[in-house]
Amino acid sequence: MSEPVTQSGATPGVSIVVPVRNEADNVEPLIAEIAAALDGRWAYEIIYVDDGSSDATPQRLAALRGRLPHLRQVRHEQSCGQSAAVRSGVRHARGAIVATLDGDGQNNPAFLPDLIAAIEKGGARVGLAAGQRVGRKDTGFKKIQSRIANTVRNGILRDGTRDSGCGLKAFRREVFLALPYFDGLHRFLPALVRREGFDIVYVDVADRPRLSGVSNYGFFDRLWIGIMDLAGVWWLIRRKKATPVVSEVTSRD
Repeated sequence: MSEPVTQSGATPGVSIVVPVRNEADNVEPLIAEIAAALDGRWAYEIIYVDDGSSDATPQRLAALRGRLPHLRQVRHEQSCGQSAAVRSGVRHARGAIVATLDGDGQNNPAFLPDLIAAIEKGGARVGLAAGQRVGRKDTGFKKIQSRIANTVRNGILRDGTRDSGCGLKAFRREVFLALPYFDGLHRFLPALVRREGFDIVYVDVADRPRLSGVSNYGFFDRLWIGIMDLAGVWWLIRRKKATPVVSEVTSRD
């Protein structure tokens, strides 16, 4: 597979990964917003991961690729979930820094530069820049369930994060790929990145309504799975041992 290049011909230093399922009407306006936020600041690529859409999402992406050389399209033949879509995008990414956002338009791409800059300024010690939503535009019920979920998660994992569900994040590609993978990984990134010994930077981001359509990810269909995931992440953190400092001995003394 040849390396993708940006409009200027440079290999991208930043990859924007967008997981989507049945978001045909949101594809073009969101891509335009991403480009407006990043043009002239970084050499970048946009990787849309179509998680088994049954609407016109793949066709809309294919048409846009014809005129946007920095846009790439990855497809799951069947839906495998948001965590799998993010992981597929990161594995295909060429940028050393990867930023993610949801494909429904609720995550405003205008905050991408702040997240990417936080990773660059933080140096090797910062593994994740996490968006923290303010002014949530969800329904009252969804706000309550999110508040409960974040409180329970933080009480058990002590990850210092008040909003792990925000799709706006930036991280070093190598850090993400070193994390243990499981379905639901994207909801526990702060805890898992801390587990690996990296610092986290938090960036407040303004929430907004989705651009079009309805949510593809419900609450009750993932409630019990989320509880099991939480127990699993707690176990992983408890079992983490100090990372050995390894060097090869070449002298014969």
